[in-house]
Amino acid sequence: MNKLIVANLLHRPLRSIISILAVAIEVVMILSIVGIFMGMLNDSKERTNGIGADLVVSPSNASFMSGVSGAPMSAKLANYLVKLPHVTVASPVISDFSMTGSIEVLYGIDYKSYNALKPFVFLEGGPFESQYDVIVDDVFARSGNGHKVGETITVLNHAFRICGIVESGKGGRKLIPIETMGDLMGTEGKASVIYLKADSPANIDAIRSEIHATRGLDGYKVLTMADLLALYTPSRFPGFNIALNVVITIAVVVGFLVIFQSMYTAVLERTREIGILKSLGSSKLEIVSVVLRETALLAVLGVILGIGVSFALRELLHIKFATFSFQLTAAWVGWGALIAFSGALCGAAYPAWMASRKDPIDALAYE
Repeated sequence: MNKLIVANLLHRPLRSIISILAVAIEVVMILSIVGIFMGMLNDSKERTNGIGADLVVSPSNASFMSGVSGAPMSAKLANYLVKLPHVTVASPVISDFSMTGSIEVLYGIDYKSYNALKPFVFLEGGPFESQYDVIVDDVFARSGNGHKVGETITVLNHAFRICGIVESGKGGRKLIPIETMGDLMGTEGKASVIYLKADSPANIDAIRSEIHATRGLDGYKVLTMADLLALYTPSRFPGFNIALNVVITIAVVVGFLVIFQSMYTAVLERTREIGILKSLGSSKLEIVSVVLRETALLAVLGVILGIGVSFALRELLHIKFATFSFQLTAAWVGWGALIAFSGALCGAAYPAWMASRKDPIDALAYE
């Protein structure tokens, strides 16, 4: 029976290839949207964690997502916060979600205090020397044709000189002086958040209580870095689950229809063959099994091809766009494979049922 199944698929190579490609496209669609979004999410999460702060202070209505809330608070608040008991560093930062040229979050920093949170590791160059200097990380430095210290790049539609290249993982990939960013954005003297460093992890709760007990600051959000990073989940990002469900639905419908059409046509073309099998004593279950096993083989080949293409796409994007993060997790690879495989079997269910109900006498007389 297994030889018959393989022979049937090889006898109609074009139809089999189209079915395999349909399942593969289904897998690629699912893994691509998940890989791109989860890559961006986890990359942002890792770089935020690498800033080295213990607490993050922001206005009550500010979003936890970097760069989307503007700069609504006074940067001078850092001067007050650093004087609180157990606070060793208070660093104001402006973050801006930019879509000029590429999608990225730019950081405007007070170099001295930001470096005190966790020192930069310079691979080339050094700190800011002028207001239009920019520090970039090694990932950005490798992007495109490569970037070097002294090179001029465009940030916020203004020319900046690369003064230093640092190890990635400390907030933004491009960091400029906070005063310059304030001037360019029209938010002079403002900040998006203020990062705090405690003298000891044991005193983090005491610092938060002190801030909330201060008149005028009781409405501010004070999150530990652990609290902040815990918010970096797909459910916290508006529209992600909707977009994912839409893509999965479209992918499943495409795979379902192609498999349905393929197996439905195959059953019609093999009416006499089915009649012969039934006249030889094959049961309805065995007939259904033949159709579903053919579908399962096509689905397995399609899933393998789809996963392979997804990994190839990840490598291609990594080579072409060094700053672009495309993450494929074992869990989502498994889910993508399961969804595609299940959709293919569902597409073959009716043709299999139709084949099992054929009358052997009518089938043998079929021309």
